[in-house]
Amino acid sequence: MVAIEILRVDPVTDRPLAEQILAVQKSSYAVEARLIGDDRIPLLHESVDDLCAAQVHWLVARDLGEILGAAAWSGSEIDRLVVSPHVHRQGIGRALVEVMIDSIVGQRIQVATGRDNAPARRLYESLGFVHTENQQVLPGLWLARYELVR
Repeated sequence: MVAIEILRVDPVTDRPLAEQILAVQKSSYAVEARLIGDDRIPLLHESVDDLCAAQVHWLVARDLGEILGAAAWSGSEIDRLVVSPHVHRQGIGRALVEVMIDSIVGQRIQVATGRDNAPARRLYESLGFVHTENQQVLPGLWLARYELVR
């Protein structure tokens, strides 16, 4: 595992940071698009302005200044979790989710991922999230919804 630090950030006030997060987001969701066989993932097509307009709290995982992953949440819902493909399966996503779980106020935390994104589903299940439903959000585009009750 790489040595990472996890920080709360505000990309709205730091355009270069927002651009770095967006680059990681696009590369991460491109992997998910291949896994699920569908590139209609809305966050794959987000712009820097869209990312900055999202009403969410942000975390980044970085090593020596390089953004390796990012996560965001709103209320008690995890909005996104992205990890740069060159550091997949090194504990960065897990570390980000653990910090989010500790940061979210409330008894129930919700998250959704592509139904056919087995690595993400395994991660959430390993952290105690329970699958609640599959939901078709666009014709042929399915999400698996999860909830963590604590």
